[in-house]
Parts: sequence; structure tokens; C-alpha cells
Amino acid sequence: MRIIKRIAIVGSTGLVGRTVLKVLEEKNFPNCSYTLFSSQKSAGQKVKFLGQNYIICELKENSFDSGFDYAIFCAGGNVSKKFIPIAVKNGCTVIDNSSIFRMDENVPLVVPEVNPEDIASNNGIIANPNCSTIQAVLPLKPIYDNYGIKRIVYSTYQAVSGAGRYGIEVLESGPENKPLKKFPYPIYNNCIPQIDEFTQDGYTKEEHKMINETRKILHDSNLKITATTVRVPVKNCHSESINIELKNNFDIYDIKILLQNFPGIILVDDTEKKHYPLPTKVDGNDEVFVGRVRRDYSIENGLNIWVVADNLRKGAATNAVQILGKILES
Repeated sequence: MRIIKRIAIVGSTGLVGRTVLKVLEEKNFPNCSYTLFSSQKSAGQKVKFLGQNYIICELKENSFDSGFDYAIFCAGGNVSKKFIPIAVKNGCTVIDNSSIFRMDENVPLVVPEVNPEDIASNNGIIANPNCSTIQAVLPLKPIYDNYGIKRIVYSTYQAVSGAGRYGIEVLESGPENKPLKKFPYPIYNNCIPQIDEFTQDGYTKEEHKMINETRKILHDSNLKITATTVRVPVKNCHSESINIELKNNFDIYDIKILLQNFPGIILVDDTEKKHYPLPTKVDGNDEVFVGRVRRDYSIENGLNIWVVADNLRKGAATNAVQILGKILES
């Protein structure tokens, strides 16, 4: 007898939620049934999913009374904070895309290619890392394991889709004066060195997320990391320049082989042919693309890499679905 797993998708009409549905269609996990939830505003809408018309249900406090096995939350921190404890209390294991539980010591923060073993330590909640962190830790993991890392310097170039559907609308409106709900300045023809709010030390919350989440995923609370995160006028796909100081000497060829063989990474690194990762080429892919792999001669054992990934897919939806897939396999 086949056991049907009941799965809830919360926030199914947003950018990430719709991408989750697309990835789930591609994965097509067997023996699963789905219920799609949203706020009252979107409830009642019909969505084509897995060849059927699904009616979006309004998320309520009793929505999990019927007994879901798993849920993916993509509706933001306030919704996660209120409804995830209710879901867990009703026996549901939740994969949360918000930042609410990421730094909770009792909640694993998981990138399946990097630390899948942490999934087993969940107490009903598994946190999906920040989009910019996810794509960074894939190339960092094999370097960390084989050479050790002393210090990381992140410089990010993050697409407007990271701010949701409204971020895309603002960019596509061109130089028109749209209400600045998401960005402190116009993003058209501009770069804004601020993502999220500033903290007292001059860093933004986004920068602190990258620093703290990287340490947690790599299980190294003493790892030295700094970050500058920048919003750029690109529709989709985040790009990152990552400068790494290794603990041990390395051969650049060996680094490239490590990256090329690591699951989830595609190495695009041929400077003679001008081949390197570009957002326009990476858009729609689940892998993390790495290029411009070269020594940093300003320090001993220094390394530079350029990393690009689809922030809606691998940076959010795909990573969450991959976690679900690991759970279903176990």
C-alpha cells in the first residue's frame, strides 16, 4: 500500500512560491498530494499545477488541523513566525524560506550539497538559508574541507527579484518615478550599496545574514568573514565576488578540479574564450556557476572566485525542494 504524503505550500502565489511549484512539477515526487495556501487576498485563485487546476486556500490558524506531513513556507517572516509553530504542533515538518528561524541553535540551516546530514537534527523546522549565502557556500565547502579557510570577503551584486515581484516592476518601469517601497533610491541605471536595514555597526542585515549563516552552515563560528551587499539593476540571478584566504598552499588547477567535481557546481572558466558566468546565461538553472578562478597575490594563499546563481531557484525554491526530496528519500 502506497502512503500518500500530504504537503502544504504556503505563499504559493508569490515569486518564490510560484517557483517552488515549478520546481515541484519538474521533480514530480511520487505519492505526494499538495494543498496551496496564500493570504486572504489571493485565496480562491486557480493555479495550473501538475496538470490540474488547484484552488488557492486561505491560510488560517486551523489550516494544519487536517494533518499535513510537510510544508514549505514562502510567505515572509511574519507568516512564518505565526503559523509554523502551529504546523509543527500538528505534526508537520516545515521547510522555512524566511529568516525567522535561521539562527536558532535548534533549527538546522541546510544546503543539501553542503550539509545534508544536518536535516536529521530537526525538531520540526528546517531553515532555508539566505539566497546569497546558498550560492556562496557551495564553492566554499570543498575549499574549506581540503585547504581550510582563514578569511572570506563577500562582495555581492544582487538582482531586483530578490526584493520580490515589486522589485522587478520597479526596474522594468525604467526611469519613471515609482513609489520606493523596496529600495531607498531608484534602481534604474543605478547600484545601491544597501540591502535591508542598517545595524548599529554600519553593516546591513543582509550582510550579517551572509556572515552568520556561512559560519553556521560550515560549522565554524570563528571563521573570519566580512561582506558588502549591493542591489544592481539586473532582473534575476545574483552575482558574487568572493575573496578567500586559505590556511594552506594550493595549486590553482587543483582548486578548479575540486570545484568542477563538486555536486551542484558548473565551472565556467576559460578566459581565452571570455567564458565566465553571466546572469543572462544562468537564469533558469538550478546549479551554481563559478568562474574567474585565480590567485590573489596580495596575500599568502589568496584566492578569488566569481559566483552566479538563479536566486529564485537555487537561492530559494530549488534549495527548499531539494531539502524536501532528501526527507522523502529517508
